[in-house]
Amino acid sequence: MFKLKRAAIVAAAAVLALAGCAGGEGGETGGGDGSGAGGGTLTWGVIAQATTFAQKDMRWANESPYGQAVYDSLLRANPDFEVEPNLATDWEYNEDKTVLTMTLRDDVTFTNGEPLTAEDAAASLLAFKGGASPNATLLRNLGDARAVDETTLELTLSAPDPGILTNLTQNAGLVAPAELVNDPIMATEPVGSGPYILNAGETVVGSSYVFDKNEDYWKPEDQHYDKLILQVYTDPTSLLNAVQGNQLNVTTVIDLTTVPQMEAAGYTKNESVLNWTGFLIMDRAGTLVPALGDVRVRQAINYGIDREALLKTMGAGYGEPTAQIFAPWSPGFDEELDSLYEYDVDRAKELLAEAGYEDGFEVTMPQTPSVAASTWTLMADQLAQIGITVNYEQIQATEFIPGLLSGKYPMSWFQLQIGPTDWQLSQFQIAENATWNPLHYTTPEVQEWIGTIQTGSEDEAAEAGRELNRYLVENAWNAPFFRPTQMFMSDANTEAVPQTGNALPYLWNVQPK
Repeated sequence: MFKLKRAAIVAAAAVLALAGCAGGEGGETGGGDGSGAGGGTLTWGVIAQATTFAQKDMRWANESPYGQAVYDSLLRANPDFEVEPNLATDWEYNEDKTVLTMTLRDDVTFTNGEPLTAEDAAASLLAFKGGASPNATLLRNLGDARAVDETTLELTLSAPDPGILTNLTQNAGLVAPAELVNDPIMATEPVGSGPYILNAGETVVGSSYVFDKNEDYWKPEDQHYDKLILQVYTDPTSLLNAVQGNQLNVTTVIDLTTVPQMEAAGYTKNESVLNWTGFLIMDRAGTLVPALGDVRVRQAINYGIDREALLKTMGAGYGEPTAQIFAPWSPGFDEELDSLYEYDVDRAKELLAEAGYEDGFEVTMPQTPSVAASTWTLMADQLAQIGITVNYEQIQATEFIPGLLSGKYPMSWFQLQIGPTDWQLSQFQIAENATWNPLHYTTPEVQEWIGTIQTGSEDEAAEAGRELNRYLVENAWNAPFFRPTQMFMSDANTEAVPQTGNALPYLWNVQPK
């Protein structure tokens, strides 16, 4: 049942992340001396065009280089996801961790010549919280932000937030001038304090974004190039052609089956783990499909998944089979849970029979034409082997994610980030009001563990994460297939260090060898 065109299936997993992208040609490549003095051009293949350059609406993940080029963040995460100083040099909490006071640098200026102050940081935080970024919820616990003086920033939290420091290393922590945070001009002509300045004259929107070195940047050791080009690609063929034509220094990968060809062209693969892919089982209470409210049915789905075969077919063999959604680097991760559900069709059928569904049942899932038809067929066939009939409802790619989040569907295939910390994972996928818990299902046990992760000591939070993870897997809240390996390719002249918790390396960690 796996005799399908693997390349089409592998490419499909990236398609939803490409929504709104436009293609382009490659650019010149070059490099500096690696000393921090800069030089040459870095040409970077990306799979997402810039949705906006407005600080308050910025996206992250595949769009992170755009934001990092023109803005600075309050804090910075190193490749191991440890929080380090950046614009903020020092910070401390009050006793109950509801007030966070940060000390900012006094030597940073925006590209319009104005100094960066705590007033700008406060305005940026509040604008982001109320902006259109899909990550605005990163600041859900931010009650207020105010400037105590020019270099002292005070954040008042509505509740302790273990993820706030990490969030301030990402788009939630980008800083723009206070007087411009709500100015529409920022969407296309951003003013920041970052290492580069958008060159609107040379940029072709949706295709090629060009940035020039900011000569007045406060941290010149992070400016490894004189010019940065972010070149957008929407399909694996054009991207592979650009690599084979030596038009790119670094690039993400759309189709994992092209990795060997890229290596043959002299590129090095830099591997990381970011997501899990599989079935989101959202109707855990059985509201839409009563069968899914029975834990034995959800466990049957997990037993009925041939994860090894799916990894080879959908992931080109790059990844690790798993039944858990927690990150391998998180305190809550348990290696034993990866193999809790060994592929066993007979056991799956037994569980369905015990739950009263010996003859199976039907489930409706969304299907979008932007993902290869063979992929949907493959997944439906997996469920059919144990007696579950999938009825697909056709929807457009632009409506796929809104459809999932609307609570209309009981389950669906998707790919989600595994989360940089246990707290962030819980707020993104597990908590009652989490974005990816659209039917708002929870249990007292889950709420208690999440509460301990939020307010407990480091050891208590770690233990709560482990208990929560085991509970989710044993109660089959989802049916993960595997953790796909994230690939980032670099040419012979360029070094790239993968970033834990992000789709791409951070800009300053890509430099000449």
